[in-house]
Formats: sequence, C-alpha cells, structure tokens
Amino acid sequence: MADAAYRFVNAVGRAALRGLRVDVRWTGAEHLPHTGPALLAATHVAFPDFLFVERAAVTRGRLVRFLTRHDVWDVPGAGWWMDRMGHVPVDRHVPAHAYVRARALLRSGEAVCGFPEAGISHSYTVRPLMRGLVALARETGVPVVPVGVWGTQRFLSVGDPAPPPDWSRGRRVDLAFGAPIAVAPGDDLTARTHDLGHALTGLLEGLQTLPHHRPDPGVPAVWHPHHLGGDAPTRQRAVHLDEVPFAAVRPSWGPDLDAYDVPAATTPPGPPAR
Repeated sequence: MADAAYRFVNAVGRAALRGLRVDVRWTGAEHLPHTGPALLAATHVAFPDFLFVERAAVTRGRLVRFLTRHDVWDVPGAGWWMDRMGHVPVDRHVPAHAYVRARALLRSGEAVCGFPEAGISHSYTVRPLMRGLVALARETGVPVVPVGVWGTQRFLSVGDPAPPPDWSRGRRVDLAFGAPIAVAPGDDLTARTHDLGHALTGLLEGLQTLPHHRPDPGVPAVWHPHHLGGDAPTRQRAVHLDEVPFAAVRPSWGPDLDAYDVPAATTPPGPPAR
C-alpha cells in the first residue's frame, strides 16, 4: 500500500513538473545505492525541496522516506498520505520517536532522508546542524550521503522579505549528491557533524555559483545568498530570523562565522534523542 500510494504521488508530481517545464538536473546520484539502506542529508532552502530529492532518487529505484515536520500531519488530508508513503513525523521537542522510526527503516533496507538544518535557512547558507542523522549513521553503520539542492527557493521559501513565489515555466533546479560520509562506532558526533556541514556547504555553493543561477547585475535578488552577490539576508541577520534548535551544532562552515558570536533565535531543547 505504501509503495502504491508513493508511486501515485510521484506520478502526479512528475506531471506537475512537466506542466511547468521545470528542468531538474542532478549529479552524483551513483552515491545513492539501488538497494539496501541509504541515509541522505539534504540542504533546505525551500518548502518543496523533498519533491526534487525524490525526483532524482526514483531514477535509482528508490522511494525515499522523509523525516518531516510533524505539523504537516495537521494539514487536512495530508496526514493520511504521509502515513501511506511511510514518511516520519519529527517533533523537535520529542525527537526520540523519529529517531527510532528512522533507525527501523534503515535496518529494514529503506532509503531515509532528513534535513539536518531542522528548518529553512533565511540566508541560503548551511545553518547550524542537528546531530541526529550522524547518530543514525554511527549506530546503523549506514554512511550519510550529503545532498545539495538549489533553484527550489524560486518556488516557495522564506526570507526577509521572502522571495515572491515564481511558478513561471522553464525554471532550473539542480541537485548534487556528494560522496558518502562514514561514521565509525567510536566517532564523535559533533566532529562528524562538522564534516557534514562542510560537505553540504561545498555542494550548495557549487550549485549556487552555476552561471544559470547567478542573478543579473543590478537586478534585486532576494532569492540568492548575499555573500555570492544576492540580496538575501546576511548570515548576521539570519541568525535572528532562523529558529534553530537549542542543541544544534554551531557552524565551522560557510561565510561570516562571527555571526554566531551573538545569541541566536532558538527553540527550547527537548529530551535527548536517545
């Protein structure tokens, strides 16, 4: 039933992308195995990011189970479909439930994807990361495959101001799957999370600097990162806009690291993930 529902939703999604003539391209998909457990960690720049990760993953024969904000289940009708597709609700205040569900999925050979930033980055840089995906990799032995996503922010994202939704036809969306990051049983979770942050930043900035994603000179571009010539909030401003979980790992990656020398907007800590 789960796969049937998933394939139906995928078919509807592909039809919508064709209708909008969205040009979706990706590199490095060979890092996602055709079979067996797989753990993806994706950047988060827009609400529909998961649609495009799955668009690439399905070409590898994978139906990815996403770790998703629990309040999505509160949208009328959405919860039924999310359950049928095998996605996992994540409540920041009670993360252990999502961790246990994701671990069981990996042990049963499923592909699981999470967004370790635990929210969309207002600055379109990789913001502080949660350790949960790295913890799953350490416990299960499944390496983390980092995934950069860019172009989706033109459809529906956050900002100050938020970029107006642009559903014009012919939009380009790019994804990059990076080399898997192995996490050994004795590895320090914070250290490996720093490795993940640097990998995600490299993938994301590699996409952001592609010629077709660069803003035209002199044209306001609130949908492009400030340090790369756009008008999105700087990292200093984003620190006060992003609602970052209390336990997130402070970045050692990306621009303007001194932005994190001031108190950030945080959400209260919940109980330990395990």
